[in-house]
Amino acid sequence: MNKPKFHVRRGDIVQVISGNHRGERGKVLQVIPEKQQVIVEGVHMIKKHLRKSQEHPNGIIVQREGPIHISNVKLIERSDKHHHAQKQNEE
Repeated sequence: MNKPKFHVRRGDIVQVISGNHRGERGKVLQVIPEKQQVIVEGVHMIKKHLRKSQEHPNGIIVQREGPIHISNVKLIERSDKHHHAQKQNEE
Protein backbone atom coordinates (compact mmCIF):
# COMPACT_ATOMS: atom_id res chain seq x y z
CA MET A 1 0.00 0.00 0.00
CA ASN A 2 1.23 3.43 -0.89
CA LYS A 3 1.14 6.10 1.76
CA PRO A 4 -0.69 9.18 0.41
CA LYS A 5 1.29 12.42 0.26
CA PHE A 6 -0.45 15.67 1.14
CA HIS A 7 0.45 19.33 0.68
CA VAL A 8 0.23 20.05 4.43
CA ARG A 9 1.80 18.46 7.48
CA ARG A 10 1.40 18.75 11.23
CA GLY A 11 2.68 22.12 12.45
CA ASP A 12 2.10 24.02 9.18
CA ILE A 13 0.09 27.25 9.14
CA VAL A 14 -2.90 26.93 6.79
CA GLN A 15 -5.91 28.98 5.68
CA VAL A 16 -9.38 27.58 5.01
CA ILE A 17 -10.38 28.38 1.41
CA SER A 18 -13.95 27.05 1.27
CA GLY A 19 -16.86 26.13 3.49
CA ASN A 20 -18.37 27.79 6.55
CA HIS A 21 -14.94 28.61 8.01
CA ARG A 22 -13.52 30.31 4.91
CA GLY A 23 -10.71 32.75 5.64
CA GLU A 24 -9.76 31.39 9.04
CA ARG A 25 -6.13 30.54 9.73
CA GLY A 26 -4.54 28.14 12.14
CA LYS A 27 -1.89 25.54 12.80
CA VAL A 28 -2.42 21.94 11.67
CA LEU A 29 -2.71 19.81 14.80
CA GLN A 30 -3.30 16.47 13.11
CA VAL A 31 -3.51 14.93 9.63
CA ILE A 32 -5.90 11.99 9.16
CA PRO A 33 -4.72 10.31 5.92
CA GLU A 34 -7.40 7.57 5.90
CA LYS A 35 -10.19 10.15 5.61
CA GLN A 36 -8.12 12.86 3.87
CA GLN A 37 -8.88 15.30 6.68
CA VAL A 38 -6.96 17.72 8.88
CA ILE A 39 -7.63 19.21 12.29
CA VAL A 40 -6.74 22.92 12.40
CA GLU A 41 -6.27 24.83 15.63
CA GLY A 42 -9.25 27.11 16.38
CA VAL A 43 -11.22 26.14 13.25
CA HIS A 44 -14.52 24.16 13.17
CA MET A 45 -15.04 24.14 16.93
CA ILE A 46 -17.54 21.47 17.99
CA LYS A 47 -19.10 20.77 21.37
CA LYS A 48 -18.51 17.34 22.88
CA HIS A 49 -20.80 16.26 25.73
CA LEU A 50 -18.98 14.17 28.33
CA ARG A 51 -20.82 11.94 30.77
CA LYS A 52 -20.65 12.20 34.55
CA SER A 53 -17.40 11.15 36.19
CA GLN A 54 -15.53 11.70 39.44
CA GLU A 55 -13.74 14.68 37.90
CA HIS A 56 -17.00 16.21 36.62
CA PRO A 57 -19.92 15.01 38.76
CA ASN A 58 -22.53 16.89 36.66
CA GLY A 59 -20.99 16.11 33.29
CA ILE A 60 -19.40 18.75 31.11
CA ILE A 61 -19.52 20.20 27.60
CA VAL A 62 -16.05 20.50 26.04
CA GLN A 63 -15.21 22.51 22.93
CA ARG A 64 -12.65 20.99 20.58
CA GLU A 65 -11.61 21.21 16.95
CA GLY A 66 -13.39 19.11 14.36
CA PRO A 67 -11.87 17.76 11.15
CA ILE A 68 -12.15 19.46 7.76
CA HIS A 69 -11.31 18.05 4.34
CA ILE A 70 -7.71 18.56 3.26
CA SER A 71 -8.79 20.05 -0.09
CA ASN A 72 -10.42 22.96 1.77
CA VAL A 73 -7.12 24.30 3.17
CA LYS A 74 -4.15 25.97 1.53
CA LEU A 75 -0.62 26.20 2.87
CA ILE A 76 0.41 29.61 4.18
CA GLU A 77 3.65 28.84 6.04
CA ARG A 78 5.66 25.61 6.15
CA SER A 79 6.80 24.38 9.55
CA ASP A 80 10.57 24.82 10.03
CA LYS A 81 10.83 21.45 11.77
CA HIS A 82 10.07 19.48 8.58
CA HIS A 83 12.29 21.68 6.42
CA HIS A 84 15.20 21.18 8.83
CA ALA A 85 14.72 17.39 8.80
CA GLN A 86 14.81 17.30 4.98
CA LYS A 87 18.10 19.22 4.92
CA GLN A 88 19.66 16.72 7.33
CA ASN A 89 18.57 13.79 5.15
CA GLU A 90 20.21 15.34 2.07
CA GLU A 91 23.62 15.65 3.75
